[in-house]
Amino acid sequence: MTGDRIVTAQGLNHWFGSGEARKQALFDVTFALDRGSFTVLMGPSGSGKTTVLTLVGCLRAVQAGSVRLLDHELLGAGEAALVALRRRLGFIFQAHNLHESLTALENVMMGVQVHSGLPDALARQAAAHALGLVGLSDRIDYLPANLSGGQKQRVAIARALVGNPALVLADEPTAALDKDSAAEVVDLLKRLGRERGTTTLLVTHDNRILDRADRILTLEDGRIVRVDHPARDAGSPDGPGSGGLPFLPPAT
Repeated sequence: MTGDRIVTAQGLNHWFGSGEARKQALFDVTFALDRGSFTVLMGPSGSGKTTVLTLVGCLRAVQAGSVRLLDHELLGAGEAALVALRRRLGFIFQAHNLHESLTALENVMMGVQVHSGLPDALARQAAAHALGLVGLSDRIDYLPANLSGGQKQRVAIARALVGNPALVLADEPTAALDKDSAAEVVDLLKRLGRERGTTTLLVTHDNRILDRADRILTLEDGRIVRVDHPARDAGSPDGPGSGGLPFLPPAT
């Protein structure tokens, strides 16, 4: 899939620990993500998948090599710049991390808080729409204790998407979902790529969703050892369009 370049990682190296305990986790990792693309990052446990995700997501400082995110270089970037960039991203993790005292709607509204000055009515409208996209229109007033594990994960996904992020970073988001629900989540992310230009980088061990990826990057021992391009569905658009999903505008 072609389009504007959202992420460019070049010669990315990373270490954990210090002194004699210092261990290299990534070795010369190089890849790029274009606007609207859906890329899966897979590999065995300990291969460096989550490390890549946290570096691209400004959750960990880049030590060596280059990562350009939304036209900003992350190597050497200050904390204020990293915080501003994180506001333009959506994060989905295996643990839903919902606030148990808030309803599904209120939890998703928290994803709107990065947009300062928005009236509550607009925030509620956007949150309700995002919940509808993940099939939870009839659960917006439910507390997490009254939702299944899969439904909680859908709330977390809606929270990540509600602000119309330029890039979604997802770490095992379908692990708690059944096959049909997992497919629906991936299809939603791909639809956002086509209609809104949302780019997704998804870490997974879930073989059920691999055929839906535009590209699969396989990591082993901190190195990208394989790149696959699964066949696209017949008739799928070649790139993102203008779309019309009524999410909030991207954070600036």
